[in-house]
Amino acid sequence: MKYLVAGLGNIGPKYSKTRHNVGFMVLDELAKSKNSEFEENKLGSIAKFRIKNKQVVLLKPNTFMNLSGKAVRYWLQAEKIQQQNLLVITDDIAIDEGLIRMKGKGSDGGHNGLKSINELLGNNNYPRLRFGVGSNYPKGKQVDFVLGEWDTETFIGISQSIDIAAKAIESFVLEGLPNAMNKFNNKRGAAFDI
Repeated sequence: MKYLVAGLGNIGPKYSKTRHNVGFMVLDELAKSKNSEFEENKLGSIAKFRIKNKQVVLLKPNTFMNLSGKAVRYWLQAEKIQQQNLLVITDDIAIDEGLIRMKGKGSDGGHNGLKSINELLGNNNYPRLRFGVGSNYPKGKQVDFVLGEWDTETFIGISQSIDIAAKAIESFVLEGLPNAMNKFNNKRGAAFDI
């Protein structure tokens, strides 16, 4: 069984530590924990590893957020992976900072990366892990907010949540979406509870 896990973000050092790039951050953490390294490939960076008898392909699209669907569709086809074995990791301003929510399908919620994937796959029936970045920004400043970085103190909790999200991906691969949702939905880094 083969899985594609796509973490959404924008390439380049300018964006590397921004809220919008949390999908990349989660995949970096998972790849590191599995001693797997990303290599530049067509439409993105790819890392591969096995968990038990499952093969996992991690994808960080290099298409920029608004064209994420191009990379996701290409790698689903190239690796012959069924859509139900796709998991998309994305930031979400509608969820409290650091909280994780997984679901089996849904609208794009105004997220351009999901919008692109929905358009190119022709549906929204694929699992996603939404990583809460909160909505603590003035009216009309959403873009500045998601393209901004966390302060050092908050990032301690975010780092813990990134680790939890990486474990949620493993659970998705090994135990399936319902079990992963039961274990990890609404979890976040312990530093947020202090």
